[in-house]
Amino acid sequence: MSRTKFNVLPGFGITFGFTLFYLSAIVLIPFAGLVLRSFELTWSDFWALATSERAVASYRLTFGASLAAALMNAVFGTLLAWVLVRYQFPGRRFIDAMVDFPFALPTAVAGLTLSSLFAGNGWLGQFLVPLGIEGAFTPLGVVIALTFVGLPFVVRTLQPVLQNLDREVEEAAATLGAGRWRTFVAVVAPTLLPSVLTGFALAFARAIGEYGSIVFISGNVPFKTEITPYLIVMRLEEYDYAGAIALAVVLMVFSFSLIGAINVLEQWTSRFER
Repeated sequence: MSRTKFNVLPGFGITFGFTLFYLSAIVLIPFAGLVLRSFELTWSDFWALATSERAVASYRLTFGASLAAALMNAVFGTLLAWVLVRYQFPGRRFIDAMVDFPFALPTAVAGLTLSSLFAGNGWLGQFLVPLGIEGAFTPLGVVIALTFVGLPFVVRTLQPVLQNLDREVEEAAATLGAGRWRTFVAVVAPTLLPSVLTGFALAFARAIGEYGSIVFISGNVPFKTEITPYLIVMRLEEYDYAGAIALAVVLMVFSFSLIGAINVLEQWTSRFER
């Protein structure tokens, strides 16, 4: 006699139907509306709007700065997560709470704060600018802002994995004569790699769509420090809806392609965990 497993929630049909409805209303329908609006443009018009000189310059800064920020977060976010999980020290809980600060802080406030810090007369800028390090109103400022908003994604993705990581395996490797570097490469890294890639992808995707924290620190100089989300807003303010839609579709396609590529890469790297 087969047993019916108890389930707190209603049956699969109800929950799955609500899931599809919620996902469609929040995600699929808005995206579909954007794609359908883009079909109102001819291919030549769409290509001209999406590949204009100003748009290409904004892509270069947006994707380049997002990649640099995500890579830095992948490295230093992993180190931060390791320290928070593996070590006990005074102020650890405070530092752990501060990791979520970019989530709670309005992005416009973050941009204003960072621009004040790294400006020529700011607390940090007054020391860095004489050294030739200009952190405000330059592409470097964009990278700083994107690193700030993307850090929590890497740390919070890695922390549960590190907490569940069996330390006895590391101790066994050390007992068998493996050094710290070999233990990390052969034992720890394969386990952490899928989570690091996930955190990297989340930070990268978050950075591509970031707007508020960059408005103040970048200076928004066309062809130099202007990001694509800001250019989309400018097109809307100019009532150039076709131009805004073309740029938005480019970002959407790139984001979906990035997520798909990372999912495939995660499945490939997960084979090394077995």
